[in-house]
Amino acid sequence: MDFDALTDESIKKIPTDLYREGMIYYGKTHRHPNSTFRYTTSSLMDLMSWDATDNIDLINVPLLIMAGDKADSLYMSEEAFKKASGTKDKELFKIPGATHIQTYFVPEYVNQAVNKLTDFYGKKL
Repeated sequence: MDFDALTDESIKKIPTDLYREGMIYYGKTHRHPNSTFRYTTSSLMDLMSWDATDNIDLINVPLLIMAGDKADSLYMSEEAFKKASGTKDKELFKIPGATHIQTYFVPEYVNQAVNKLTDFYGKKL
């Protein structure tokens, strides 16, 4: 993808928050100057077939899953939470008002996540 060719107009037309905000975050505001954004052909199939929740049921220690409550990807966190059946000491923390990408850099949401991590680890470690 040629991120240099992205215009504000074309980005505004992207219908989902995750991809629209992702294009801004990864393509404009937080892009590393040496990044090519190219996948190797050999890793693309691995990327498409990989499921982060494979074997999540093996987690048997306290588990904290965090997501923005406005995130397009929230359903994935909710599904992972359900699949994490190896521990009863688990929590799904939804950051009020946050989309997926906003949890990376918007101070209001980052602060909530850091506070939650501090509290969780303070009690569980």
